[in-house]
Amino acid sequence: MKIAIDSPAGAGAGTQSKLLSKHYNLLYLDTGKYYRILAYCKIKNPNKFNLTFIKKKIKNIKLKDLNEKKLLPNNIGIEASIISKNKKIRTLIDIIQKKYAYNPPKKYDGSCLDGRDITYKILPDADFKFFLTADIKTRANRRYKELKKLNKKIKYLDVLQSIKQRDHSDYKRRISPLKKTKDAILIDTTNLTIKKCFIKIRNIIDEGLKKKIR
Repeated sequence: MKIAIDSPAGAGAGTQSKLLSKHYNLLYLDTGKYYRILAYCKIKNPNKFNLTFIKKKIKNIKLKDLNEKKLLPNNIGIEASIISKNKKIRTLIDIIQKKYAYNPPKKYDGSCLDGRDITYKILPDADFKFFLTADIKTRANRRYKELKKLNKKIKYLDVLQSIKQRDHSDYKRRISPLKKTKDAILIDTTNLTIKKCFIKIRNIIDEGLKKKIR
């Protein structure tokens, strides 16, 4: 089974993807973390950040590397959004992501990916497609609470502004912009708890699986 989820920052796609992956025994791939790893490298060593370095870095990224807490800060996310506009870099990362999406390790029963262009570029033939969203203040507040654990000095208004910047970058970029496809199911998470959102998505998937068996 393949699940594809697209969403703007802070809508809850990452949280739901992890829950769904655990529930259905799927490989979870947070595609945005690839860009965050490159963003981290660029910020730490800007003079070494060239295509040769990028190719080598992408090739050596392991799944466990995507979970490092050093990738979470706000400035990393903003830089990642900028890097994701680069066509050459995006093409290199797309290849890796598709490999995991269509050929997950044998211990898994499929894959679940979330990002910005998963439903129409990385997994266009996914069994289930979702587009998660929420109002911008709700998304900013969620991200603020998450980042507050890492940096107590961070301000809500700064997070709100960064979310606005990322939305503009994600929706307006020429290459692989964030958009809802016609076949993706829209889920507004603004007034949903994590549990209620999970149950809603799970019920949709379970009903879909029943129809395929009939």
